[in-house]
Amino acid sequence: MIKTDKTGNASIRISFFVSYREVSNESIDLHRRLIYNMGIKWIERGNRELKFSEMTHDSWAELQLYLDTCLIPFTGLTGNQSPAEVTEALERLRDFLDTIEVPFKGRIMTYPAFHFAFQEMSMALNTICEQLKQSGFKFVVIMTSDGCLELDKIPCADLVFSRSQLTEQMDEMKIASFVGEKVREMWKS
Repeated sequence: MIKTDKTGNASIRISFFVSYREVSNESIDLHRRLIYNMGIKWIERGNRELKFSEMTHDSWAELQLYLDTCLIPFTGLTGNQSPAEVTEALERLRDFLDTIEVPFKGRIMTYPAFHFAFQEMSMALNTICEQLKQSGFKFVVIMTSDGCLELDKIPCADLVFSRSQLTEQMDEMKIASFVGEKVREMWKS
C-alpha cells in the first residue's frame, strides 16, 4: 500500500508472513523487522542494539520465538581498579560483546552486566542461567573480557566465553569468527 502525505512524500507499507525459520543474516534482519512491527522500540547506538526500552508480558510471549538467546556480560571488577581502568575494562567488554551482538542482532537479548566479582560468582551465574531458562530463554551465553570464572560451576550456561583465555589460545583476529562459529553450533544442537 502506498500512501502520500500532504507534502507529497510517499511511504510504502508492505505486509509479509514468514512460514519457516532459518538462521542467516537475512532472516535475522527479518526477525528484527518483525519485532519492530510488533511495536517494540529498540534503543540503538551505532549498529549495536543495547536493550529494549519497553517490554510487556504480551510482547515477550511473541518475541520468545525470535529472542531465544540471553547474553550475560560479566565485567569482573574487583574494586581495586581506578576509574580509568574501569573504563578500559568496560570498553574491552563492550568490544568483545560486539562479536555476538552485531552479527546476531534480533536473536540475542543482552541482559544487564554483572560488574563486580565475588567469591562464589560462578555458582551465582549458574543460578541466574537456570532462572533465565525457566523464564523462557532456550540458550544462555556468558561473556567476559577480563573476569575469571570456574566453568565447571556453570553447567546451566550453554556457552561461556572469556576473551582473556581466548587470546592465550588463538590470534586476536580469529576470536570473532571462533565465537560466531560456537554460537551457530549451539543453535544447531
